[in-house]
Amino acid sequence: MTKWLLMISAAYLGLIGLALLIFPAQFGVGAVPENPSAELLALLRLLGGPLIGIAVLNWMSRNADPPTIRNTVILADLVGFGVVAANDVVGVATGASRAAATYFLIVHLAFAIAFAVVWVRAKRPVAEERGARRGGSSA
Repeated sequence: MTKWLLMISAAYLGLIGLALLIFPAQFGVGAVPENPSAELLALLRLLGGPLIGIAVLNWMSRNADPPTIRNTVILADLVGFGVVAANDVVGVATGASRAAATYFLIVHLAFAIAFAVVWVRAKRPVAEERGARRGGSSA
């Protein structure tokens, strides 16, 4: 599950990042004014770069050893998607978002939940192993 989650999130983040870099006004339809300023377009493009970087990080981590690099990447994705999903919830609940925000909310919340499940599952064997070592060393 972890490998697929990292691959799918890499593709998603890469596409969003490229869209922000190449088509910022079109990507922001409903949120960006009809004639956006050059500064606003530059700001949207600025956001595309880190998303592409995270996409590469996720893709390159898909085969990494779980107790090391991959758990760090999973936690970072959980935090990132969790914060974005929370922002989407506020935007949708207050009506301060565009029509597409509900779809993004569903996608971001699904990613946050999936990364939370992977994070909890990845931590469980470590905790069980520590408990076994403590129990085994006192016998």
